[in-house]
Amino acid sequence: MRVPSLTPALAGVALLAPAALNAPAALNAPADAPAALTPPAAAVPRAAAPPPERHPARSKGAVAATDLLARLGACHQISRGRYRTDAGRPATVRVCGTRDAVFWKADLDIDCDGRSTARCNRRTDPQFAGMTAYQQSDGRHLNAETLPYIVVPAPSRIWNPRKHGVRGGSVAAVVYRGRVQYAVVGDTGPRDLIGEASYATGRALGIPADPRDGGVPSGVTYIVFKHSRLHRIEDHMAAVAAGTRLARLFVASR
Repeated sequence: MRVPSLTPALAGVALLAPAALNAPAALNAPADAPAALTPPAAAVPRAAAPPPERHPARSKGAVAATDLLARLGACHQISRGRYRTDAGRPATVRVCGTRDAVFWKADLDIDCDGRSTARCNRRTDPQFAGMTAYQQSDGRHLNAETLPYIVVPAPSRIWNPRKHGVRGGSVAAVVYRGRVQYAVVGDTGPRDLIGEASYATGRALGIPADPRDGGVPSGVTYIVFKHSRLHRIEDHMAAVAAGTRLARLFVASR
């Protein structure tokens, strides 16, 4: 929460139903589910073995950044006005909506708020706040250094996220230069600013993550799937599984 103006488990994930993205439902994966079987190494000729993955976004079942961006289409503005990316900048960013998601295109400022860590603390970040708007299932504040999360503006006359199915724990996809990083809504920021994500989000996207001078000035697309929610907001592997599933449904829907 910026001060200027204001493990592998799917249990407890509230998701959108596969038949219709805008109908929330619970998805639970049993912890003791057997892993997918693969043939023994001797059964696959060395020459026939597939080449190693060069980019995590292209792994099996993943949704390409280009497909997500193409599915968004033109902006149907749902915000009453526009947001600034930084204090003193002109208000140019619109919040857009589809039937199943909300999205905006902005910069990415690094949020280090939450629990104090080696890279996120009062020494490394002059605007550091030791709390986040939303907390873990155990009541502790989020860890920006390790948990990919995004920041949404506090409700205002410009836009009220909750009215469009966006709240703490909502599942998001952040797209930058061909990469897709799944995250959760983990913090709120000033009412008139937009374009901020945790240290972990920036680092995963290849963006300089130093809270003093990191981030990028443009080119980042934030997509939040309406009415999705993780009950254990700190479970990043659940966010990835949920995000991948929702992204596939979103791209396939028309």
